[in-house]
Amino acid sequence: MLRSLTLLALAGLAATGTSTRVLIDTRPPELEKLDYFVGDWYEEADVKAGPSSPGGRVTQHDHREWMDGKFFIVIHSKFTGLKEDGTGVSLMGYDPIAKVYTWDEFYSQGEADHSKGRLEGDQWIWNMNDMKFGSQMVKARYTMKIVSPTFYTLKWETSADGGATWTLSMDGTGRKESGAPGASE
Repeated sequence: MLRSLTLLALAGLAATGTSTRVLIDTRPPELEKLDYFVGDWYEEADVKAGPSSPGGRVTQHDHREWMDGKFFIVIHSKFTGLKEDGTGVSLMGYDPIAKVYTWDEFYSQGEADHSKGRLEGDQWIWNMNDMKFGSQMVKARYTMKIVSPTFYTLKWETSADGGATWTLSMDGTGRKESGAPGASE
């Protein structure tokens, strides 16, 4: 019944030409910059010991490909965590209205991160949604410095004072895996 009502409502909207959806006529040129991330990537990083973590090594394997239409990159991840391993799915894109890059991540452990990013020279800087560590709310940012077409360094930082000062929480590297298109260092 609900499905029939939904179809009836959609048919009514189509007949009147009314829609709340914003359609993009052309693909924003900013999306071309995301081509860098397409392929199979391997990240390894060291998490720093702190109030919410004993620290340690984490790894992640990503398969990143353009969704049909080339407006979003779909990322399927498998990772080793400090407490447990898991999987994730993410979407990277560009919001032409807000003029920011977007990265929405969802993990098998129930976590969801929403980031807005920008490219400054050779660095991608992603400001993440506020996060709760213990009883404290913090800001977080993830920076990827492009070293070559197949290699970047990464760091994840947090700020408990609204972004005035930042503490390094994790650093590491990402590399395009051999055999992936364009993977030659």
